[in-house]
Amino acid sequence: MLNEKKLLIVLLGPTAVGKTDLSIELARDIGTVILSADSRQLYKELNIGTAKPTAIQLNSVKHYFIDTVSIANDYDAATFEKDAISLLKELFKTQNAVILTGGSGLYINAVCNGFDILPASAPEIREQLNEMVLTKGLNHLTELLNQKDPEYYKIVDLKNPQRLIRALEVCLSSGRPYSSFRTQKSQKRDFQILYVGINRRRDELYERINLRVDEMVKEGLVEEVRGVLAYKKNNALQTVGYKELINYFVENIDLQQAIMLIKQNTRRYAKRQLTWFRKNKEITWFDAGDKPKIFDFIKRHINQ
Repeated sequence: MLNEKKLLIVLLGPTAVGKTDLSIELARDIGTVILSADSRQLYKELNIGTAKPTAIQLNSVKHYFIDTVSIANDYDAATFEKDAISLLKELFKTQNAVILTGGSGLYINAVCNGFDILPASAPEIREQLNEMVLTKGLNHLTELLNQKDPEYYKIVDLKNPQRLIRALEVCLSSGRPYSSFRTQKSQKRDFQILYVGINRRRDELYERINLRVDEMVKEGLVEEVRGVLAYKKNNALQTVGYKELINYFVENIDLQQAIMLIKQNTRRYAKRQLTWFRKNKEITWFDAGDKPKIFDFIKRHINQ
């Protein structure tokens, strides 16, 4: 039964738009907690490259799903759905509103609409596919997916290695197309959901991305990646900011070239995030700098 007094505030937007600062200020203002829907801030070993909240920020508001698992372990959207829904049931016993924020559209969708139950796959298959990305490139994976599941090939983001690897894992483990397991049926949740999107002008967002990457490098991103090279084939590291520097260490590409690629690929990632989010017509969009309007909109829904 739908509990109209319980509200999940989903604050979303592209990387570097300002979700962290805004969500923390909002949480403090309305007296609630934050669930992170960032598929990389989950990992304990990945700090600088994932732009985790600072220690001061984490101490100011209770956060969940940050520093949750090790990169040595697997964690996916289906697991996140199960863990997040279980946590929300407990939190809503004492909170009328909870914030879910992040840029991982798949993780947000898993909590809000459910996730299809997929068959388990053998770990060695994922290792082989990760190795394939490193040695043969992403195009090899896209060609393989087109062979195994042409239907999913038509709709998947072909620039996203995590999606390609997960789909191929299922294809190769089950002998069936990944698309055959996707029901696309939304789960009914027993709480209300308010989608709030924040964005900035493209030039402003891209400048923030470039400055953030420069700051990450100053803070020690290169050394952070050096420290996790032993896990370079793991799915957790097949992500922007890490894969480019892994190539710097493994393939001996120029460091400045690697940094340039991080900026370029992060901008492309932000564009893909917005494309994903804009498919959801329930999102009300605001300029990230228009905090009074954002807070007023959210508070009006809390008080309804």
